[in-house]
Amino acid sequence: MTPDSPARAGDPELPRAVALAWGVAANPQRGPKRELSIERIVDVAVGIADTEGLAAVSMSRVAQALGFTTMSLYRYVSAKDDLLTLMQEFGTGVPAEPVPGDEALPWRERLRRHAHEVLGRYREHPWLLDIPIEGTPVTPNQLAWMDSALDILAELPLSEHERVAIMLLVTGQTRWQGIIERSYTETASAAGIVPQAIDDARDAMLDALVTAEEFPALRRAVDAGVFRAEDDDPMAFGLERVLDGTEAYVAARAAGAHTPPSTRTDAEEATVLADKKVREAQKARREAEKRLREARKVERLAIKEARARQTRS
Repeated sequence: MTPDSPARAGDPELPRAVALAWGVAANPQRGPKRELSIERIVDVAVGIADTEGLAAVSMSRVAQALGFTTMSLYRYVSAKDDLLTLMQEFGTGVPAEPVPGDEALPWRERLRRHAHEVLGRYREHPWLLDIPIEGTPVTPNQLAWMDSALDILAELPLSEHERVAIMLLVTGQTRWQGIIERSYTETASAAGIVPQAIDDARDAMLDALVTAEEFPALRRAVDAGVFRAEDDDPMAFGLERVLDGTEAYVAARAAGAHTPPSTRTDAEEATVLADKKVREAQKARREAEKRLREARKVERLAIKEARARQTRS
C-alpha cells in the first residue's frame, strides 16, 4: 500500500508510528512555519540520544532543541512512543547493498558479515539496545534486516520455521555482544580508562580472592590468564560456535538425518518432507518476491522525492 492507495477492506489499522515509518500516514496541516517536519524531529532526537542516552530524550527536550513548543511536536508525532519507534527506524537503517560476488560467498561468511553489520549499528547508536522488544518488527527498515538474514539462509535445506529460528539465534548473540561492549565502553569512559583496564583490574582481584581449594576450576582459568587476555574475544567465539551449530544442523538435514523423536511430531515430519518437495517452487517464488520488493523500493523512493519537490515548491 502506498500513500496514494485507497484503503482496502480487511487492511489492518496501523499505529501512527508504523504508518509514518511506511510513509502512509496523513501529513499534518502545516502552519506558516515550514521548518518543522517529522524528519527534523527524529534527527534532533537521535542526536540527543547519541550524545546523552535514550533517557535524555523527551518531547519537551526535543522541542526546546528545535526552538518550538512541545505542542507543536504533537502535531507531527502523537506520543513519545511513536518518536521512539521512528528513532529506532532511523538508527537501524537498512542493510548495505550486496556488492558483485557476494552471492558466491559461503552462507556462513555472509551471515557473519550480517551479524557484524548489525553490531556496527549498536556501536553507532548504543541507545538502540534500550528500546524494548515488543514482538515481531513491522517497520520497513527492521523488516529489511530480517529479510536480509533470511535471504542468506534461503538456499539451505531448512524449513521457513528453522530459518527464522536461526536468524533469531544469531540476532540474539549479536545483541548480547552489543550490550556487553556498551557496558564496558560506558564504565571505562566514566572512569577515564580504556576498556581493557577493567578486565586487568578484575583479574587482579580474582587472583587475590579465588583459591584452588574453594574454586578449583575457576582458579585454573585465572592462572591461564583468561580474564586478562587481550587477543581472545569470547563474544566472537560465541558467534562462531552458533555458526558451527547451524552448519552441523544443516549438514544433518541435507543428509536426511532426523531430529530426536521427542522434538518432532509426525505432523512436523510430514511438513519437512513436503517442504523438501516444493523447495524449487519456493526458490522461484522468492526470486519473484525479491524483484517485487525492489520495484516497491523504487516506488517509495520516487514518492519520497516527489514529496520533497512539492515541499520545496
